[in-house]
Amino acid sequence: MLKLYYTPISVNSRRVWVALLEKQIAFEPIALNLDGDQFEPDFLGINPFHRIPVLVDGDLTVVESLAILDYIDAKYPAPPLLPTEAKALGIVRMVEMVTLNELLPAMFPLTRQLLGVPGDTEEKLAQSKQQILTVLRFFEGLLADERTFFAGEQFSLAEVVAGTAVPSVEMFEISFDEYPQLQQWGARLAGRSSWQQTEIPDAEIATKIPIIRNLLAARL
Repeated sequence: MLKLYYTPISVNSRRVWVALLEKQIAFEPIALNLDGDQFEPDFLGINPFHRIPVLVDGDLTVVESLAILDYIDAKYPAPPLLPTEAKALGIVRMVEMVTLNELLPAMFPLTRQLLGVPGDTEEKLAQSKQQILTVLRFFEGLLADERTFFAGEQFSLAEVVAGTAVPSVEMFEISFDEYPQLQQWGARLAGRSSWQQTEIPDAEIATKIPIIRNLLAARL
């Protein structure tokens, strides 16, 4: 059986968790607290980069969430999470990379501010918020023809990656009122069983705030 090393508060972990649920793949979840577990010798033997998620499938260990998602989709092709048509595939990959390279880095300074972690200037915080708005406008444009998902009618890795990150920008007092297509898209995702099963209660998140604060401070 597959083993997934993860932490529930990690968006990187959640996207893999969602994909496994969407494909109805049985797996053994192994939770790490990230308060030192990631530096234990046993885990470093699995991933020397001390990050999660990690997927172990027999004698194969896969690190980095996008690599894990590709592996899952290739080994368990039904239902497919990657389209084969060129345009749709290009859109899915683009959404994945914009989420990782543009959206998430912009969210880090604002999350640090929210949790009282010092170190970011007002200019940096303003730039981060503008970057988030740029991403939202870009995603809204991709959904502008009222398609159900980024790849049309096919739920894909674009939803898995962007959908586990985009809704979180509301905690920065960013409204989706100007992005009606994104708003409807997010509501569709929130209604899926995989989203509901991986949603972390606020009370549990509150208990993890010291760990989150330390992890964000380490990124400065």
